[in-house]
Amino acid sequence: MKSLNLTPQLYEYLQQVSLREPDILTELRAETTQHPMARMQIAPEQGQFMAFLVELIGAKKTLDIGVFTGYSALVVALALPPDGVVIACDTDGEVTQIASRYWQAAGVAEKIHLRIAPALETLDSLLTMGQRETFDFAFIDADKRNYLEYYERSLQLLRPGGLLVVDNVLWSGRVADPADQDARTEAIRRFNQQLQGDERITLSLIPVADGLTLARKRDS
Repeated sequence: MKSLNLTPQLYEYLQQVSLREPDILTELRAETTQHPMARMQIAPEQGQFMAFLVELIGAKKTLDIGVFTGYSALVVALALPPDGVVIACDTDGEVTQIASRYWQAAGVAEKIHLRIAPALETLDSLLTMGQRETFDFAFIDADKRNYLEYYERSLQLLRPGGLLVVDNVLWSGRVADPADQDARTEAIRRFNQQLQGDERITLSLIPVADGLTLARKRDS
């Protein structure tokens, strides 16, 4: 049996019976809808699933690659224990001001360390500082052409048994359309194909939101 196609009616029902979104996250989503790039916002059920995973693996130290208005970093920070940390990577100092405002309002600003710089520079710096295999969880939702580079750095930073979550891997179905030769589409195709054969991870691609890849770093 194939995965169930969510009609608008069924999607609304799913949210009614399962979504437990704190008010601060609802408010952030509402404000983000006014942003010209609002389509970059992750779905609330995706955020709740990520929080579930963070709690499930007992994560304390996490990466957020691609902050935007801060929903993913906030939902993870809320799921972390009091001594948890999110290293949040973005290059846009303006839009992340929205994120910082909500992190402060939610009382988790001290957990989130925002790095305004190209994410590859931040990740390389963490590796240089000896933080290899010290992270429990990483989320990638940034520029698609660098997905493989973000993946490789994140895999080095994750501890054995750590979990990597990657957004937009189904790319609104365009990855399955041979006629679509857009550079971003091609980059996601290469990324998906690379992970499919990567024996360093246990892999699952699930049709949540725009496609979500889960990659658990194997112990050896």
